[in-house]
Amino acid sequence: MSQMPQQAAVPKCPSCEEPLESGDRFCGACGYDLSAVPARPDESPTIALNGSVPAPSWAPDGADWPTVRDSDGHGRPAPVHTAAEVPGTDSGGSPLPPPPPTAPPMPSVAPDARSDRPDRPREPDEYPLQAPDPRLAADPAAPDPAGSASAGSVSAGSVSAAAEKVCVACRAGRVDDDGYCENCGHAQPRERDHMEQASGPVAAVSDRGLRHHRNEDAFSVGCTALPDGAPASVAIVCDGVSSATRPDDASLAASRAAGESLLTALPRGTHPQQAMHDAIVAASHAVNALADEPATAREQAPHQNAPACTLVGAVVTAGLLVVGWVGDSRVYWVPADRSAPPARLTEDDSWAAQMVAAGLMNEAEAYADERAHAITGWLGADAYELEPHTASYKPDRPGLVVVCTDGLWNYAESAEEMAEAVPLDAAARPLHGARVLVGHALDGGGHDNVTVALLPFPAPSQGAGSA
Repeated sequence: MSQMPQQAAVPKCPSCEEPLESGDRFCGACGYDLSAVPARPDESPTIALNGSVPAPSWAPDGADWPTVRDSDGHGRPAPVHTAAEVPGTDSGGSPLPPPPPTAPPMPSVAPDARSDRPDRPREPDEYPLQAPDPRLAADPAAPDPAGSASAGSVSAGSVSAAAEKVCVACRAGRVDDDGYCENCGHAQPRERDHMEQASGPVAAVSDRGLRHHRNEDAFSVGCTALPDGAPASVAIVCDGVSSATRPDDASLAASRAAGESLLTALPRGTHPQQAMHDAIVAASHAVNALADEPATAREQAPHQNAPACTLVGAVVTAGLLVVGWVGDSRVYWVPADRSAPPARLTEDDSWAAQMVAAGLMNEAEAYADERAHAITGWLGADAYELEPHTASYKPDRPGLVVVCTDGLWNYAESAEEMAEAVPLDAAARPLHGARVLVGHALDGGGHDNVTVALLPFPAPSQGAGSA
């Protein structure tokens, strides 16, 4: 993606960069107190690089998984892998140690473009959490009964707590109808700062993180039935490209369009892999449409670029696992038998993956580079060409499918590290497991928005709950 032209210098809020007017004491967008302005945080958000690259060869984390094959794009999905092609014997090693009762510590991973580096100014203190902290969550919420009963149940995430009546900043002032404290003027939690949704056996959690002023991630989860009555679970996770205009709107539009497309196509008998391909195309159209909306011109005119986001998704049935993606969000496979090897099922559309595939760097070197998270594939009107990736698998054992943005996998990059972070009971309690994983990212630094969806495999029968 080409760089955005620089606008004429105007006073901006140091928290959300909303334009300010002379004499403002508080930001009109986020309520930030302008009387004491800290040093601006130095972030290196996800950006997009123009140029398409050939799909590199890849084998996830040493496991002998089959090569990913895409749909042919003409209504005929690629052949499904047979059970014999998926690991069916134990690795021979000792079982992975269970996680401690509290959130696991941050694993040792290579620094990335968003990590603190000696050549960068020190970042300020964390932004205050404006939503319930998943690390301190009480008993998991009950599942959404409507989500597992209706094929049309699609959600980009629902707020886990009711609107605040008392200011979250001063704990004294009353909140007016516009969402600001009448005592200190502080803006109250926004709907997307923290979102949770459970739909039958699948659940997702999204959080703003500790360094970003807004949440640019979105998700969609749902359950439906195939024509033969077999259950199917669906999860879509999208990450807005921070260097683009309205990345939060792009991720929301993409997640909704893809989720609705899947939950409409599967009951009609469309093959799950072809349904995933079509869902990515539908999401692309939804994001492209945002570029023509007047709201975009009002926000950035005349200097604007197209809204953009990445997408990753999974469909789980009684015997089939289908994944699809564009960008650098990921899907991991964690078997219920933790002595069996886990695996990463997607390949990043990123500069780092390109360097590794070309043999110019090893994985540790590539992901330590400041360009590591520059993406080479995304959804948006300025993407050169849409190239949806899809793959299907038939695992021969039960397990858990983890669908997440880089806000999580930055702190659990390898399949083994992700498996260690996943609670042992996550398949039975997916909402709780998703909360634990979000807490794992926040405990590790929370440098980015964090979103994760969990889907047990095989898909349980309709009516199965989530705790």
